[in-house]
Amino acid sequence: MADEVVLPIPNLTVPQNLFVLSNPALKHLHENARKDLLAAIKEDQMAPYYKSITASSSVLPLDKAFLAQMEKANEEELAKLDERLAEAQKIEGESEISDALKARANYLTRIGDKEKSLEAQNLALEKTPGLGSRIDIVLTIVRIGFFFSDTDVVTKNMAKAENIQRSSSSLHPTIKRGGELLLDALSTFTATELLSYNDFVALTVISNTLTLKRVDLKKKIIAAPEVNQVLPEIPVLGDLVKNLYECHYDKFFVASLLESYRSLTVESLAGAFGVSVEFVDSELSRFIANGRLHASIDKVHGIVETTRPSLKNAQYEQVIKQGDVLLNEVQRLSKVLY
Repeated sequence: MADEVVLPIPNLTVPQNLFVLSNPALKHLHENARKDLLAAIKEDQMAPYYKSITASSSVLPLDKAFLAQMEKANEEELAKLDERLAEAQKIEGESEISDALKARANYLTRIGDKEKSLEAQNLALEKTPGLGSRIDIVLTIVRIGFFFSDTDVVTKNMAKAENIQRSSSSLHPTIKRGGELLLDALSTFTATELLSYNDFVALTVISNTLTLKRVDLKKKIIAAPEVNQVLPEIPVLGDLVKNLYECHYDKFFVASLLESYRSLTVESLAGAFGVSVEFVDSELSRFIANGRLHASIDKVHGIVETTRPSLKNAQYEQVIKQGDVLLNEVQRLSKVLY
């Protein structure tokens, strides 16, 4: 159906919360992540998924009563769906059979049974005639791949979706091209079953902030109503774009800040970047030694002095290098001739 709503299955917040729980560095987020994970598992009666993660990971303890309750609910619902499918195969047409197959596949997807859901979705794909519905099924399989971090499933079915759509366009794995595609979809994005609208806007802003020219950044990002309605909810993103556009380079770049001054105290640099004097001293020493910053540190007075390379000196060095190459070529030629 043209107006068919794409179900948000599988729930991609589940593996995200599991990742947070599995990461010791995110310990301050563990309590909320565990609460949200269990709530999502309970809501969708995800017995197969719950059983697999409690067996393979220590982030959640196994509650046998909770598991048994969900398994019973799964069995009852699957029995109803199997009965509906059998009835459709006996007395109804292809459309009803397709609907029954999709309902069964979607339920298996919802409860997190990877193998059975992939098998059921592929069977539904074979029996579904409509172009739009077929693409929806393939994209559901892609989401299953995302859910279980199975890159083979994602890659194979992204290619399958493109073949179904018979599109000659391709996605180039570059930030710039990705940013352009995100911008194109900004005003029409509705695939919230894949990621939330706020997350989509955040990805759009970040990718395009890195690649757009100043004029385009103002026009396509800062002045975009779709972005402005989300930025209050993600203040750090608003600060990022604002500071970059308004040239507050001290919020980002050491070299850009130093270019504005002949000398600067280490203490003021530390204050600008919100770090300690010792950290600034250590980082500057490393950058200067690697040739990434043209500056010197006066530790006696606690000052960083910029040293701008002379254009004439650079040209002189280039002439010398090219002259050496030319002399070597002439010598080689003379050996051949004489």
